[in-house]
Amino acid sequence: MKTVRIGSGAGYGGDRIEPAVDLMKRGNLDYIIFECLAERTIALAQLERLEHPEKGYNPLFSYRMERILDALKERPVKVITNMGAANPIAAAKKAREMAQERGLSSLKIAAVTGDDVLSRLPEFWDLPTMETGKPLKELKEDIVSANAYLGCSGIVEALRQGADLVITGRVADPALVLGPLVYEFGWKMDDWDHLGKGTIAGHLLECAGQVTGGYFCDPGKKDVEDLWNLGFPIAEIGEDGSLEITKLPGTGGLVSERTCKEQIIYELQDPANYFTPDCTADFQMAEVRQVGKDRVKVSGASGKPNNGKLKVSVGYQDCFIGEGQISYGGHNALQRARLAGEIIKKRLELCGCPFSELRVDCMGVDSLYRETLPQGLEPVEVRLRVAARTKTEEAAQIIGNEVEALYTNGPAGGGGVTKSLRKIVSVASVLLPNDLVSPEVTML
Repeated sequence: MKTVRIGSGAGYGGDRIEPAVDLMKRGNLDYIIFECLAERTIALAQLERLEHPEKGYNPLFSYRMERILDALKERPVKVITNMGAANPIAAAKKAREMAQERGLSSLKIAAVTGDDVLSRLPEFWDLPTMETGKPLKELKEDIVSANAYLGCSGIVEALRQGADLVITGRVADPALVLGPLVYEFGWKMDDWDHLGKGTIAGHLLECAGQVTGGYFCDPGKKDVEDLWNLGFPIAEIGEDGSLEITKLPGTGGLVSERTCKEQIIYELQDPANYFTPDCTADFQMAEVRQVGKDRVKVSGASGKPNNGKLKVSVGYQDCFIGEGQISYGGHNALQRARLAGEIIKKRLELCGCPFSELRVDCMGVDSLYRETLPQGLEPVEVRLRVAARTKTEEAAQIIGNEVEALYTNGPAGGGGVTKSLRKIVSVASVLLPNDLVSPEVTML
């Protein structure tokens, strides 16, 4: 039976590159995926593209591609990534330029586009957003981007055209794995059972080091060896949809029933209905069994027809966040920090600073759990953080300035002030008909 071996080289935009290079050199892989695109990051990439038309792809693209291309010279592996973000074609051109510099001029590079549906939004102004239920049209003056989650068909077509490196924009995370499986095994796009089995493989790989013990680790309760040298996962998938998860020998981390179970239920609202553009995966009967050291067999997943809709992430310019931080140490540190917080509240009221939301936190004390601090706890160091959401940049600047003024205006012993200002792009989600988009493949 034919088997495909796929490695995961990244689980998010800022992930490490060394484990991926190790996989490419020693993993005997057929494919490696790099999942680097979150919902808000594509909106930020769209903003960058508006200012710089040759940009709009992942900011670490060149850094990663240097290492990827060098590894490809030693061991050819097909690479699939969504690092194209808002501009897959520009990313593909950059990759071509870098490949030619390294003598890889025969490398076939494909860009998959079609996820940008910004121009179609006016047809759907009355649709409710998933987060608030309010109609999309309430955001129309501030919208900067709209990207639909595509399925795997564009990736499949790129591979059929001989691509060695496939660069996409917004696709569903499991599609990065499902695409090569459909291509290699000739699965039909209405073979729901196999598509469901391929989807659980993609779901297990999409976050890279999470499934090999990274996010799993909790010292003294769930110990993981050599986390500093965490190895990224490999999936071995058979033509019948059989699946085993493992990692390279000599790397840190852990592949166990528990690490795989935690990853399966990650972001899973309904095990019977895991909606993707390609199918509705059903994980109800999934079984996880240890079959060797750092080797787990996963079976029992299946699939049903997709629901006919695509999730669309709509990015919009929301607000500014101004922030200031200051530390207090020694005797009575917590009381001084809390007094400083009250001072800032009064000062913002006095200055007439307009804000829609204000947070005053004693970090390490109540910033996560608010008023649930155990009685009698007296920390010897406290970091006060004040942050406010405002509509204007000028108002946001006031926050950090007022925190900085605590240096000499009291209470005693404050130090280590930092202040920052961020322009916030937020995301609203809507469901649009899946026949709205048609993936396009551009070969370089």
